[in-house]
Amino acid sequence: MTVNLPLEKMTVREKLRLMEELWQDLSRDPDQFKSPDWHEAEMKKRKASIASGKAKFIDWEKAKKELRRLAK
Repeated sequence: MTVNLPLEKMTVREKLRLMEELWQDLSRDPDQFKSPDWHEAEMKKRKASIASGKAKFIDWEKAKKELRRLAK
């Protein structure tokens, strides 16, 4: 099935709302998707970093600002 959306006419807010609706629909049945093996390896690595005290955390607002800066 092909869906033609007027993406060039949609606002960012409309596009984000559409993405959220798609994600909600996809996530209704999590068993239909298998995470790649590298996800598990990365989670183990991060848990070990936290357990060893090597992990560093920053405030969520700071993180968002940094991500926006990097996305420019």
